[in-house]
Order: sequence, then structure tokens, then C-alpha cells
Amino acid sequence: MAEGYRILAVGVGGQGILLFSRVLGEAALREGYPVAMSEVHGMAQRGGVVETNIVVGAVRSPYISPGEADVLVALEPVEALRALSRCRKEATAIVSTDPVVPQIVKDGLATYPELPPLLQRLRGVLPRVYLLSGEELAQEAGSTRALNVVLLGALAATGVLPFGREAFLAALKKAVKPAYLDLNLRAFDLGWRAVESAR
Repeated sequence: MAEGYRILAVGVGGQGILLFSRVLGEAALREGYPVAMSEVHGMAQRGGVVETNIVVGAVRSPYISPGEADVLVALEPVEALRALSRCRKEATAIVSTDPVVPQIVKDGLATYPELPPLLQRLRGVLPRVYLLSGEELAQEAGSTRALNVVLLGALAATGVLPFGREAFLAALKKAVKPAYLDLNLRAFDLGWRAVESAR
């Protein structure tokens, strides 16, 4: 990662990936790193796939090609598996283990993969995989809508980026409305502690 850091964030519509990416980018900028982002959010409002590519440092392209991601942050486990080929073999992954069952599965037209083999595959391919129930921690913070901020706290605690907790918190305070700040700070702290206890 000498020239920079490539962070791939994936999930489905409604999980707050865009806010996640905005706070991450703001944290990097506050620490003096150049940032570029690109987003894919086609059917986001209908539970479709959402991803953001965030590149920090001296990386020219805002798109992360197969085998390039240094960090994978997945707010949904199947999306983590789908993005696995985009990761370097040394990449770090932070994955929320709570499935979001798509409508096609609810309609009985497809099946959702079994979770234990899926998570085992992630751990078999990447050297550092942090698994946490992001929804449970977000609920503990006060709302499942804070899942994205739980994952931000978890990412900050990994120490894989060249900026830490204070930069993330300053960016979070700037991005979140004051009425929701305490909830989001609790969510960040719970994500942080989940990774700290797993290290």
C-alpha cells in the first residue's frame, strides 16, 4: 500500500454506505490525504447493490479493480463474498454478519446461501477478517439505522488506515445532525470496541 489505500465499501440500498463513505473521505481529508470516490447505487432504494470505491493517498483511479482493494467493508455478508475478488490477498475485511434477504428469496425464487460456509470462505481467503453483528450493535446504540457508523468505528479500530479514531470522530460530528449525534457516537464506539476485543 505504499502509494495509497483502496477501500471498497459494499452493501445494499438503505444501509447508509454513502454516508459511511462521506465520513471516511472527510476523515482522510482532515488528516491531509487526497481522496477520490466513485459510487454504484443503481437500484439502491429497492434493496439493490450499493458500493463505493474510496481511494486515499497517491492513487490515480477512483475505481478499484479486481485484486486491488486493501480494505473491504461489507454491511451485508453476501455482498462481502461478491466483492472478494476485488481484494488483494493481504486485504483486511470488516463484515457485518446480518443477512439482508432479497425480495427474490422472499418470493421463493432463489435461496440465500448458508452463512457459516460463506463466512468460512472469507476467512479462508483473507488474512484478517473481522466479523460482527452490525445490526445488533446498532440496535444497542439506539437504532439499526446506525449500522454504517458501527462499521466506521470497526474500521477505525483496525488501524489499517494512516489516520485514527479522532479524525473519524471529527468527520462524524460534521456529517451527522446534532439530534442524532449521541446515537451515532455510541454506534461508533460499539464498532470500535468489537474490533478492539477481537484483535
